[in-house]
Amino acid sequence: MNKAQLLELVQKNLGGETSKRAASDALEAVLESIAKGVKKDGNVQLIGFGTFKVAKRAARTGRNPKTGASMKIKASKTVRFVASSSLKGSL
Repeated sequence: MNKAQLLELVQKNLGGETSKRAASDALEAVLESIAKGVKKDGNVQLIGFGTFKVAKRAARTGRNPKTGASMKIKASKTVRFVASSSLKGSL
C-alpha cells in the first residue's frame, strides 16, 4: 500500500462527506506529529499498534558494490518500528 492508497482508505473510513483534502491534512498531521515525537522524546508509543523509536547503528566497514573496495560507514541513528502484540496477532 502506498501513501495515495492509504489516503483513500482514511477518507473512506472518515465518512462520505470527508473531502480528500481533509483526509490528506489529517494524515500529514499524524505523520508530522510522529516524526516530531520521535525527534523530541526518542520514541512514540501507540497502544494497540506499536512503537516508533530511535535506534543507533554502530560504525562499520562495508563494500562498494560497484568497485568492491572497502569503505568505512559512519555511525548513525535511524527509526525502528516495533509492532504491538495485538497487531502481530491480527496478521
